[in-house]
Amino acid sequence: MKLRLIVAGLLVFIFVVTSFTQQKAGSGRDLLFQLEAEFAQAVAQRGRAAFVTYFADDGVELEEGGGIATREDLRKEPAWPDGTTLTWTPVRGDMAASGDLGYTYGTYVFTSRNKEGKSVSSYGKYMSVWRKQKDDSWKVVVDMGNTSPAPR
Repeated sequence: MKLRLIVAGLLVFIFVVTSFTQQKAGSGRDLLFQLEAEFAQAVAQRGRAAFVTYFADDGVELEEGGGIATREDLRKEPAWPDGTTLTWTPVRGDMAASGDLGYTYGTYVFTSRNKEGKSVSSYGKYMSVWRKQKDDSWKVVVDMGNTSPAPR
């Protein structure tokens, strides 16, 4: 009888631990997607100025064409002109087992006005690496994107 209780107790323990681990893993991706949604909403509302606030102090943007821009470099760039928008949608993401580092990638649409004032969109793919900060907030430490043809 004692053996059955021990085995039953072990099975319950394994079930609880497994359930907790699976929930934690799922919540990591969910957290990253939530961060991306908040980031995108802030950029939709405040443009380039909001973009910079989501970068860690040591965060960088790997620019298409080879440049590497620090947060300070990004901060010095002028505000986007009227009619400029950046939207993106994460497609996939994952969190490290440590729970303090994760990544997302997906697609983006950048819309601006050409010389004639006509709205022009460019499309691409992006990847962001997120790191938990000392104050428990999450910031982007690496962001990069590259243009691609318009979706079919």
